[in-house]
Amino acid sequence: MSTIKDMPRNDPFTSGHGACAGCGMAVAVKNIMRILGENTTVYVPASCLIVISAMYPTTNFRTPYLYTAFENTGAVITGIRAAQRRRGLSSTVVGLAGDGGTFDIGLQALSGAAERNEDVLYVCLDNEGYMNTGIQRSGATPFGAWTTTSPVGNVVKGKREFKKDLMAIIAAHDPPYAASLSIAHFNDFVKKVEKAKNKKGFRFLHVMTPCVPGWRSDPSMTVEISRLAVETGMWTLFEIEEGSSRTTYRPQTMLPVTDYLKLQGRFRHMENDDIAKLQDWLCRKWYIHYGHEAEQPVCAVFEKRKPMRTPQEEQLHFI
Repeated sequence: MSTIKDMPRNDPFTSGHGACAGCGMAVAVKNIMRILGENTTVYVPASCLIVISAMYPTTNFRTPYLYTAFENTGAVITGIRAAQRRRGLSSTVVGLAGDGGTFDIGLQALSGAAERNEDVLYVCLDNEGYMNTGIQRSGATPFGAWTTTSPVGNVVKGKREFKKDLMAIIAAHDPPYAASLSIAHFNDFVKKVEKAKNKKGFRFLHVMTPCVPGWRSDPSMTVEISRLAVETGMWTLFEIEEGSSRTTYRPQTMLPVTDYLKLQGRFRHMENDDIAKLQDWLCRKWYIHYGHEAEQPVCAVFEKRKPMRTPQEEQLHFI
């Protein structure tokens, strides 16, 4: 498969699940499963995906499907693959975990599986917070974002730390394959999932999955937010294959981060000093991934935000 036109029509992740309208995670999982196919064994830790896909006594996965605790995705998929080898069976073993169960709670088990080069596929569905348990901050939550545990007040306004560079941690394990994906860049998405499916050893996919209630965004804007994340440098599309890293999509120019922030209520409190701090961080990140070849007109100047809601935000009743 090289483009969206090559996608299989079968749906191992069926409709009727309980995801919110506009859920980026549901879009990602549906299409990942279409590419992996029915000869797949799925493990899901505690996360939004368990809640929406395992309404007892039914499930939306038309494949073997297991789930247990929050922290052990790397360990469980290792055990599943070992059991398959013992019984002479073979399927794609995939763990579909959230950012809380990957960046934070599950990092130790993830590192162990990667270091041993287990023959499994680990997918991090990154909605940048513990959304299933009440929208708490995680290591994946970006600088400035509101969550219930990084609230906005007179002294502290949102999360004060920058997002953890998880892909750098994965790269340190020298895996056969690791890649970042976006649901707004679908041909790139298809190629990377297909490549991960066909490789052996430990493979890691990191997918941005916008969360409508957690990001306080319009359900119809999920794909556009994902696109702007890449165009502003908030999300970078690249892959690491057999020790070599390469960018798979390079924006023609860097859009100001305000284009991304203004579509999400979790950032609406941010003042110009914090926006400038985030923009500076993004520009340094931009240089790391793209070098000095790509133009960066917004690194020195960005659009000043007024302390008011946009018309689009006014339409969202939960902001």
